[in-house]
Amino acid sequence: MYKIAVIPGDGTGPEVVAEGLKVLAAAGKKFGFQYQTKIFDFGGERFLKTGKTLEESDLEELKKYSAIFLGAIGHPEVKPGILETGILLKLRFSLDQYINLRPIKLYNSDFCPLKDKAPEDIDFVVVRENSEGLYKGMGEFQNKGSQDEVAIQISYNTRKGVERCIRYAFEYCRKRNKRKKLTLCGKTNVLTFAWDLWERTFHEVAKEFPDITIDYAHVDATTMWFVKNPEWFDVIVTDNMFGDIITDLGAMIQGGMGIAAGGNINPAGVSMFEPIGGSAPKYTGKNVINPLAAICAVGMMLENLGEDKAAAAIESAVIKIVGRKLKSLAAGKMGFSTGQIGDLVVDNLV
Repeated sequence: MYKIAVIPGDGTGPEVVAEGLKVLAAAGKKFGFQYQTKIFDFGGERFLKTGKTLEESDLEELKKYSAIFLGAIGHPEVKPGILETGILLKLRFSLDQYINLRPIKLYNSDFCPLKDKAPEDIDFVVVRENSEGLYKGMGEFQNKGSQDEVAIQISYNTRKGVERCIRYAFEYCRKRNKRKKLTLCGKTNVLTFAWDLWERTFHEVAKEFPDITIDYAHVDATTMWFVKNPEWFDVIVTDNMFGDIITDLGAMIQGGMGIAAGGNINPAGVSMFEPIGGSAPKYTGKNVINPLAAICAVGMMLENLGEDKAAAAIESAVIKIVGRKLKSLAAGKMGFSTGQIGDLVVDNLV
């Protein structure tokens, strides 16, 4: 019996979560697994009413769950940074979700902005360190408000944090068993302290994985190769900030935010799965937002829980729909409503 914590969140989050739960129910019935859900109201509306984001008691309760399914966080009436820091980053850091896992997979060439690229050309995974780096929030102002003001933002990297991320990436690359190639994406020529640690650790851990081919690319070159030769990549490992940037580019070449899902992984604890596109408040309540990213997040969650057959069936259904049914992956242009797409996935579960 899996216990799933559900955080619908803000904007269109509740709409896409509803479709994800619809697919989860159908998969549970078809593949014979049982689960329970509990809805948590963390998000902008709760903050506006109570001034609260996440409290320690909330985190302690979430630690009792098998997984977390998140819709979206972001409210137009809440100053940027409050919800992201107080909910998203707090969840990731407090639950030690030190891996952000982003599959980048093209399901239909018609939705790819790159010329002459087919699904076999865009099929790779980014493993992003999710608990350190610049997003640790360390730094200070000096002489704030004056002409001599200095803002210092620290990229905090520990050997332990870097090594466990790199080790996860090697193990994932081996398990994925496709090209068995792991690329380190960094900036060793300029960021000489942090990336010296990353590079040294990468090569040390690589000795334990002789079956994996290793590679390195600067982050700026990586964005270029994403566009020019995405077929070069299998698994990429990188730090928190670079991972945040390149995965959005990855989402675009796989067809857009409407299909992009991600996992915040604690291999020994509670992991959280979400569509990466945000709350999209302008589409709230219109029944036009694409729920496929949230549905793919459910598939990732089930794979993480060990329900491989159910996860594979969800991905297969999504591939069928994206390949044969949809006019577009963009909100309002799909040819189907949000709810109808959820129904299509359920109908195509085999």
